[in-house]
Amino acid sequence: MRQGLLIFLLFASFFSTAQGVLLGRTTGLLPYLEYGTGDDRLGGAKLGYLDSNILLRVVDSTADDYRVQLSATHAAYLPKSSFRIETAAKPRASYLTGSWKVWGDSAYDYVSVSLPDRLPYASRQEIGPTRIVVDVFGATSNTNWITQLKTVTEIANAWYEQPENDVFRIIIDLKHKQHWGYLVSYRNNSLVIRVKRQPASFRPKKLRIAIDAGHGGSNAGASGLTSNASEKEYTLKIAKQVERYLKRKGFDVYMTRTSDVDMSMTERTLALRQAAPDLLLSIHLNSSGNASVSGVSTYYRYIGFRPLSKAILDRMLELGLSNFGNIGAFNFSLSGPTEYPNCLLEVAFLSNAEDEKKILKESFHKAVAKKVYKGLRDWLRSL
Repeated sequence: MRQGLLIFLLFASFFSTAQGVLLGRTTGLLPYLEYGTGDDRLGGAKLGYLDSNILLRVVDSTADDYRVQLSATHAAYLPKSSFRIETAAKPRASYLTGSWKVWGDSAYDYVSVSLPDRLPYASRQEIGPTRIVVDVFGATSNTNWITQLKTVTEIANAWYEQPENDVFRIIIDLKHKQHWGYLVSYRNNSLVIRVKRQPASFRPKKLRIAIDAGHGGSNAGASGLTSNASEKEYTLKIAKQVERYLKRKGFDVYMTRTSDVDMSMTERTLALRQAAPDLLLSIHLNSSGNASVSGVSTYYRYIGFRPLSKAILDRMLELGLSNFGNIGAFNFSLSGPTEYPNCLLEVAFLSNAEDEKKILKESFHKAVAKKVYKGLRDWLRSL
């Protein structure tokens, strides 16, 4: 009670000042920014994840979120649980960028930019040409040299633009048409973009595939129309068939879960970050309030990862399932990481009688595994 009163008084004090700004930093696991206050069953549309200890300026508050001013013309929303107030912090007149370094080690390419503090950022993928673009909010260029070493193998070019006085844009051209992933984070006050290289070989034994069986434990997911089948049970059955088939073909397979256990999206995301797969397939079963709705669908969030989801859908349609679509900009938690190509596969509808009959059969699970493999193979052959 006293803590809540203290926070209220702090807000009353800061919001009544001429500046109307409260400074603080991101905290907790996987903090993220949202575009606005809109919400649905998947949460608000996300601008992207942030690192910890990012400096933010709060200018308003809703029931669950803070409105943060990223630059003069850009704002976003941050969950209150991901913010720590710093009453002693004072904003600088300017945040000037320093020198860059572009280099590679045995596994990744990197771009690092020195900054005076951990400023917020947003990234995006572009295609035609293949690029990573990172906007650093609040930063103004004072970069006078970019050191580029020959140890890079995936980065073709790296440069910057200043589209607004307080928005610094990092642009990274890639050598291959397929995005293989990247991670934006800080090392001290240097912003680092770690770029995943295209694998040197597409031979199965050189690739690690992550398979996620949706739901689990107390989160049962959807349930069957005429049976007691639960989504958590049958996603695991299907995932294990996919695991067996891919291993038989020589792939290294990582499973987020192999039994009926509770596992949060944050736990899955952090486990996947440690596993460092070349790609992720998350397996789910769909449901609708309209029992006539049926079919298979695949989902992606970032445009650079769409080709994988499209290739898997094309093969899944050979099972005689109706086409529910290839769906982009999908706000599913495991579609959020940028570190690896990922695809959410909704195999069929538990709420549809014909789809449900298929889902209950082991022979169908094996057929799904074979089509997933063929879709993956098609995608790799197209690169």
